Amino acid sequence: MTVSDEILVDVKDVKVHFPIKRGVIFDKTVGHVYAVDGVDLQIRKGETYGLVGESGCGKSTLGRAILNLEPPTSGSVEFDGIDIAALKGEELRHKRQDIQMVFQDPMGSLDPRQTVESLLLEGMKAHGLAKDGKQANTRLRDLLKAVGLPVAALKKYPHEFSGGQRQRIGIARALSVNPKLIVADEPVSALDVSVQAQVINLLEELQDEFGLTYLVVAHDLAVVRHISDRIGVMYLGAIAEEADAEDLYTKPLHPYTRALMSAVPVPDPVIEDRRERILLQGDLPSPANPPTGCRFHTRCPWRQDTKCDTERPLLRSLKIAGVPESHRVACHWAEQIESGELKMHTVKASLTAQTDLTSGGDDFLGPASVQEAL
Repeated sequence: MTVSDEILVDVKDVKVHFPIKRGVIFDKTVGHVYAVDGVDLQIRKGETYGLVGESGCGKSTLGRAILNLEPPTSGSVEFDGIDIAALKGEELRHKRQDIQMVFQDPMGSLDPRQTVESLLLEGMKAHGLAKDGKQANTRLRDLLKAVGLPVAALKKYPHEFSGGQRQRIGIARALSVNPKLIVADEPVSALDVSVQAQVINLLEELQDEFGLTYLVVAHDLAVVRHISDRIGVMYLGAIAEEADAEDLYTKPLHPYTRALMSAVPVPDPVIEDRRERILLQGDLPSPANPPTGCRFHTRCPWRQDTKCDTERPLLRSLKIAGVPESHRVACHWAEQIESGELKMHTVKASLTAQTDLTSGGDDFLGPASVQEAL
């Protein structure tokens, strides 16, 4: 796979905050859910960028913000030199031809009342790519061939297909308007393991054939490693670590990434028994009330008394032998942890105090879970 050094997507300090409203007659904003809170990342032409993290960390929201399906609260998303976040109306509609999305639920993303032919033609007509009937029919046949479906599928409805076939239809729909970037939001999480491999291999084949660029959002570390050129690890609305795929899996440097990697099973019983497991205490804090300083410090086994709970770390390159400049980490003590100067210690799970966001005297309880908050 050839990856260009030219930047296709440049995300700068993007924030997506959802208002929390309260009131009986008049809704009053009493707080915000900080789903994405200051993310910087770049995606080069022809590469696959994997975005990984726990459920509720904001990775899907970030993917939607890049497409402006969820307008960013602040920041910019430059696509081919144009700020997508600043576009509206017809300008945005025309630009969406270059950026398409493959959704997590293949059945939920397809209209059950439309045939496959109608689903594929809809986007082509919207962008003026289906003016000639004969040419459009040829295009549809080519799309189905590209995703491994028979021509007879054109006259069928989504419920007549298996999960893997429906996801192929979703991929064909994204390809129908000749995009440059495809954001794949958990493209295989709803599929069986055997079908997952087929869809992942299909995505790689289509990338080589059509020169596509991917942003793959997933929580499965094995999927992300197999398909990605570079990987960004998200935690509570921010990038904790970013590196080339092999560098990240060979030498994870952020405490959160180390914990994630230690949970990946190794197909060797001897190594599996001997290797160290890092068990994180407590739950993911609510994005409606994130911790101050480093977002991970409430669960970090290397937490220190200084900086961690007061100063938010920047995503930076480290001065460690053998670690390339492209490997960036948002941790104050990454060098000391890697050298062994700092040792792991036990972390006690603590309840983050809720902030009183009301103007009256009532307590504000906030969301019961991350899923409810998002």
